[in-house]
Amino acid sequence: MRAALALKVAFLLLTAQTACAPKNRVIILGMIHSGHTTSEVYSLDVLRSAIREIEPDYVLTEIPPDRLADAVAQFEATGEIIESRVKRFPEYVDVLFPLTREMEFEIIACAGWTRAMADARQAKLREWEISRPDETREVNESQERAEAIMASEADPEDPSYIHTDRYDELVRQALEPYNRLFNDDLGPGGWDNINRAHYDLIEAALNEHSGEGAMVLITFGAWHKYWFLDQLRGRDDIVIVDPRVYFLTD
Repeated sequence: MRAALALKVAFLLLTAQTACAPKNRVIILGMIHSGHTTSEVYSLDVLRSAIREIEPDYVLTEIPPDRLADAVAQFEATGEIIESRVKRFPEYVDVLFPLTREMEFEIIACAGWTRAMADARQAKLREWEISRPDETREVNESQERAEAIMASEADPEDPSYIHTDRYDELVRQALEPYNRLFNDDLGPGGWDNINRAHYDLIEAALNEHSGEGAMVLITFGAWHKYWFLDQLRGRDDIVIVDPRVYFLTD
């Protein structure tokens, strides 16, 4: 009887502690990759200022787990990153890694990308331009149509536009044919499939740090954003923060 009572008390205490655990705040910043080097409205300086204001505790990045250690070691040794995958992202090479010298946050690798997956996907898409021309045309036209609508509504590189439901819905529509027609045949490189691989790593990081009351920043290509938000909205241990407040101008 006493043992049962002790177990019940322990369970109630654990439940109370879980219920009172502070929720992490989560912000997704959609990246425009090389566009940051040419854009005036979403330049590297603009991104740098936003991250400084956000003051993240963790940054979940579009870096594969097997590439992060080399990039960190290279940056610590020379201040430069030559790791082949990471150096493709100016938001990391020119902004995030340098910010580690003045801020305290942990970089977490959350990209499900692999070279084998990327090479296989590229080869199949090239082949399908010949063997599946109608489907390829539908895929391309859908994306071009969405890009044209974006350009007619705003500067598609403006972070105040990128981080809206409207932008996410246009991206969702743009990629519907690509996902419907090619996802299964692309295997790990399919749109749903690669986003699931990315999100599994994001989810693992969020689970590991759940209840810390931390600020978690997620940085991926802007077209991935809606897919992750669909999943994140189902979590009850986080608060999703609108990033547009960090891009307000006078």
